[in-house]
Amino acid sequence: MNRKKLIAMGLVAAMTASLFAGCGSTGESGGDTSAKASSTGRVYYLNMKPEVDGVWQDLAAKYTEETGVPVEVLTAASGTYNTTMTSEMAKDDAPTIFNVSKPDDAKTWNEYTYDMKNTSLYDHLSDKSLVIENDGKIAGVANCYECYGLIYNKKILEDYCSLDSAVVSSIDEINNFETLKAVCDDINSRVDEINDELGTDLTGAIASPGLDDGSSWRFSGHLTSIALYYQFRDAGCNLTAGQADVSDKYLDNMKNVWDMYITDTAANPSTLASGSLDAESEFGMEEAVFYQNGDWEYSPLTNPENGYLIEEDDLAMMPIYYGVDDENEGLAVGTENYWGINSQASQEDIDASLAFLEWVITSDEGRDAFTNQMGLTSTFDTFTGDYETSNKLAQCATKYVNDGKTSVAWSYNATPNVDEWRAGVVSALVAYSSDSGDWDGVVSAFVDGWAEQWALAHESDAQ
Repeated sequence: MNRKKLIAMGLVAAMTASLFAGCGSTGESGGDTSAKASSTGRVYYLNMKPEVDGVWQDLAAKYTEETGVPVEVLTAASGTYNTTMTSEMAKDDAPTIFNVSKPDDAKTWNEYTYDMKNTSLYDHLSDKSLVIENDGKIAGVANCYECYGLIYNKKILEDYCSLDSAVVSSIDEINNFETLKAVCDDINSRVDEINDELGTDLTGAIASPGLDDGSSWRFSGHLTSIALYYQFRDAGCNLTAGQADVSDKYLDNMKNVWDMYITDTAANPSTLASGSLDAESEFGMEEAVFYQNGDWEYSPLTNPENGYLIEEDDLAMMPIYYGVDDENEGLAVGTENYWGINSQASQEDIDASLAFLEWVITSDEGRDAFTNQMGLTSTFDTFTGDYETSNKLAQCATKYVNDGKTSVAWSYNATPNVDEWRAGVVSALVAYSSDSGDWDGVVSAFVDGWAEQWALAHESDAQ
């Protein structure tokens, strides 16, 4: 591929608003599952996260000191990854390691992604679904993950389960939508009675499902994503790349969940878009038992400066049960941070780059930097003991995987013109929740809105 074409590819990636373009690939994998450092090879990592640049520079220096292999790290400035990638890949000494965020990036850079299936990195993945596949290759391997679901207050829920009047006797019984709804309905309908018995100050079972700009993404993105996931799974398509058409299949399931959210909360459904609601505070101050959000809430919920009442050890998370495949459903797990290897680099550089990343995920220095300095939750089975994440919510995702549950992919990554599509869904949810519209409006925003935005987002593909 010539440099003119490479530059054009980068511009296309930027215009489609990819968070960052990873290097794609056509090269074949080397076949060795254990990469070996070579003194003749070089490593050049193009890093997309400015906030961890210093950590990567230290790791590079340490590895070079230990092995003699030169390691260079270049960190793109915030919001410039696409353009930096285009510029650097046009050079003779192009990056050998880069970041890929989503399937569209792998397609854009397909000629530059090395097949990582037969590598130690892939072997060490705890969850083999955390990859980007393209053109028959493992184009990217996730190096960290996040998860979302229903965060809950373990102490309050356990205390509720101990009541003779509770509809369940153990949290373990809450493993499907019907039981979850029964629990939420019961707590919300007799919240004053339960407060008297437990000495709590609950205002409702579920923290308010705000539909303002600061909160609506939890539902237009995360809640809808589960319906998309099950549709894409049925269709056999790429779970995070999606397809041109979606249907109303599983939207009745989404309606059931949403109806529970707006019924079993203290918030007036007509005020959901007002911006006056603070679900994080409601949950943190122990005014609600459940809170749909992700493991990124661990930090604010445990930050003493916020003054929240909930204790760190009382934080836990369960799946957003949809009533579809509840017995097998785990948390919604995903990432936008995958490592890719430049297939156009020399074999020596490829081997050296794989060896460096293997050192990062197996050495004490690398694992400490990843977990304790970067604050990431690793996807690799080498992060045990002192190198396991301290994030109590992220630990729940690992437990579900270890229990044989299937993680729900982040299918919302396939959303075309994401802001426009979500805006339509939010508007319809606001109307439905305030009784100024019906559920058919939500269905139309979901199905017809998707088709419209997909056509607009992919109009260049049809030319």
